[in-house]
Amino acid sequence: MESTDPPAAPPGAPPAPLGEPLPVELMNTLWADREGVYDALVDAGDLARWLRAVEARFSPRLELDGAEAGAASDSGRPPVERFRELRDALRRLAAVATGDTRPAAASPVPDLAPAVAAVNRACAYAPTWSQLAWNEDEPPARADGSSYSPEARALSRIAEESVQLFTGPDVAELRACHAPGCVRYFVRAHPRREWCSAGCGNRARVARHYRRHHPGAVS
Repeated sequence: MESTDPPAAPPGAPPAPLGEPLPVELMNTLWADREGVYDALVDAGDLARWLRAVEARFSPRLELDGAEAGAASDSGRPPVERFRELRDALRRLAAVATGDTRPAAASPVPDLAPAVAAVNRACAYAPTWSQLAWNEDEPPARADGSSYSPEARALSRIAEESVQLFTGPDVAELRACHAPGCVRYFVRAHPRREWCSAGCGNRARVARHYRRHHPGAVS
């Protein structure tokens, strides 16, 4: 049987993170262009690159330098598989929250209950505790204590943030981007924002203009 998984990202892709909350950034590792839909988390190298791109957003820091994103977790599953599992669950939750029916954006998680279960598993996957970090030349700071890898802690932190996203006020501003061909989500920070990015806004305006001047045409 032919696989229905999105292909790996083409060279030079995916686009840079958009500054969305981390759960939304993870959702958007599935992205599209005119040629089709792509998965930006296919292997350990993809995961390492994505974590480096968003590393500064974690507080306290995860200290990803030198971490082995390709190493198997304690369950024997590669970390990238756990991230994809969480991403697909979050995309199902986002589709429910936004009423998203875009066919290309559909999550492989078919229902709400398994998506919720996947998020809860990820939340509990890598327990952490607070530690005090205080050097003589620096102010005191909080650090994470954990017996888990930085990648595992990142997974659980993103899952925890997703619980806060879907149960907090920002869920009312979560949107699916309906620009032509887009499969991404965004949190609307301004009431006039319609698209996930300026590029999508430009494509949507071009498509609108075309439809106005070519009635009946499929853009």
